[in-house]
Amino acid sequence: MGTIALLLVVTFLLLLMMDVPIAVAIALATFVAVLAEGSDPGVVVAANMANGVNSFALLAIPFFILSGHLMGRGGMAARLIDFAATLVGFLPGGLAYVNTLTCMLFGSISGSAAAAVSSVGGFMIPEMNKKGYDREFNVAVTTTAATTGLLIPPSNIMIVYSVAAGSVSIAAMFMAGVLPGMLTGLFIMFVCGWFSFRNKYDSQPRSSLAEILVAFRRAFLSLFLIVVVIGGILAGIFTATEAAAIAVMYAMGLTVLLYREIKVSELPELLLQTGTTTAVVMLLIGASSGMSWIMTMANIPQGVSATLLGLSDNPIVILLTINVLLLCVGTFMDMTPAVLIFTPIFLPVVEQLGMHPVHFGIMMIANLCIGLCTPPVGTCLFIGCGVGKTTIAKVTKTMLPFFFSMVAALMVITYVPATSLWLPVQTNQLKEEEVQASTFMRGGSSMNNDNPEAGTK
Repeated sequence: MGTIALLLVVTFLLLLMMDVPIAVAIALATFVAVLAEGSDPGVVVAANMANGVNSFALLAIPFFILSGHLMGRGGMAARLIDFAATLVGFLPGGLAYVNTLTCMLFGSISGSAAAAVSSVGGFMIPEMNKKGYDREFNVAVTTTAATTGLLIPPSNIMIVYSVAAGSVSIAAMFMAGVLPGMLTGLFIMFVCGWFSFRNKYDSQPRSSLAEILVAFRRAFLSLFLIVVVIGGILAGIFTATEAAAIAVMYAMGLTVLLYREIKVSELPELLLQTGTTTAVVMLLIGASSGMSWIMTMANIPQGVSATLLGLSDNPIVILLTINVLLLCVGTFMDMTPAVLIFTPIFLPVVEQLGMHPVHFGIMMIANLCIGLCTPPVGTCLFIGCGVGKTTIAKVTKTMLPFFFSMVAALMVITYVPATSLWLPVQTNQLKEEEVQASTFMRGGSSMNNDNPEAGTK
């Protein structure tokens, strides 16, 4: 089986080096490995691809994608920017804080880091340029802050992880991401404060209570979407999948009927964009399902688990090793395929350490968010440089302190389980005994050896 594993990895890497689209590279590498294994690759790959996308939870993805497109085009960003400005604009370097807070709010509402960079950055970066802020700093703030929206629910990547991990509650993942997303945003704000102090950036006049209330009233309906989606899930009114459909109805009513920022004639274009994006995501999920099957047949997860556990019996060392590997992966692989490929590999390892699957999912997403800001495949970095009319080479130096802040937040998320698990327990999305069964960072044995249902809802 070692030969099959080597063939799978080598074929996949060669296809990536040839700039083959990653979904196609995954499918072709799987096809070659299955052929070498002796099974019928046509039947095996097709069957696993069909089974991989045959999940009710995945229905949420096209709906959340469509709601993100509607909100990105529907004038919500400007209202959120005005509201954020009344809250933090008075601080030295206030526009940097406004940018960060708006990206967090908009990213959480739209569920898309790329949409946050283009929508918020399209207004904030030129505005910060006019006020004398360094152009590269402006791009760095927008690019890194936009990724926090993937941790703060609702988030498509959490749905992908829950499917890849198997039987992990989407609602628990949603609640688990709130505090880590806010923590990452806070660390980014610390860097903004340091830059602002060093460069003596100006602040805006402090807003009065009346101005804050007016801005909040204008942004209230946009912010209320989070309450509708998360509140409905927590109250048991609808599932996470049904919540995605509710989000589309809400966003369409808000942007088309109330704000009138989107014309009815523009809806077919948005539906086409949604269909295109959904097709790419589903192809990735299907192809990755086939790869997961052959990896299991080739005992790759077991081999990786044995290797990592053989390095050390200290969970701190093993988690640090996994984080370093994922940080490297994030520099050349987009988040969705990375989650689909590496969840089956690393999840058995951390479960043996006693780490809760929900905690690991948040750690993995927080880690791969950093990859969205790093070359050569940093989607948010490319969009931010395009919006800011600068180059990656110029931005990279300014990005370094932001990278360090995101890594620092990642370390807290990794080694302090309560950052991810406290809120799901408080909202009854995880049972307290499941979390207490986790022996991570307490030197015990795997929780899943004692409780096979741990981590499921």
